[in-house]
Amino acid sequence: FTRNANALIPPFLAAILALGLNEAAHMTEIVRAGLLSVDEGQTEAASPLGMSRLLTMRRIVLPQAARVIIPPTGNETISMLKATSLVSIIAVTDLLKATEDISSVNYQVIPLLLVASIWYLILTSALSAGQYYLERHYNRGSPGPRPAPMQLLRRNLTTFHVRPTVPRRPGGGA
Repeated sequence: FTRNANALIPPFLAAILALGLNEAAHMTEIVRAGLLSVDEGQTEAASPLGMSRLLTMRRIVLPQAARVIIPPTGNETISMLKATSLVSIIAVTDLLKATEDISSVNYQVIPLLLVASIWYLILTSALSAGQYYLERHYNRGSPGPRPAPMQLLRRNLTTFHVRPTVPRRPGGGA
């Protein structure tokens, strides 16, 4: 008994399964760590108020856990965007596979790879900016909000940073 693997699972479905299962494994660990980061006393304090376990989870635990869950979730999303280039190995057309197909016709590999890398840069930059604002939203109330990316860029381009020097002691000691 033999069966063609491509007939059993088409390449597109295999790509979705592979990337989805890999991402699901990482996300379960991220959510578990986020839920465990909330102090046990928070759920114990909700019990005397007559809150059910579901209401306690929704109103008390999840909002506190979101601060811990959001940053690695954004990182995983960006990582998955980059990992989609791996599906070109199993003949699923993505950005990298389309670049390879076009370059096999016109033999201009380097310019097309530069275009693909610029597209990946644009997409990851957009996701990073979205992640920044989402993190800023969930970190309201915590001390010291991080400056926006454009503020950091403006500050780093307009200021000249000088490394402070430590004065030496008289007598040649350290």
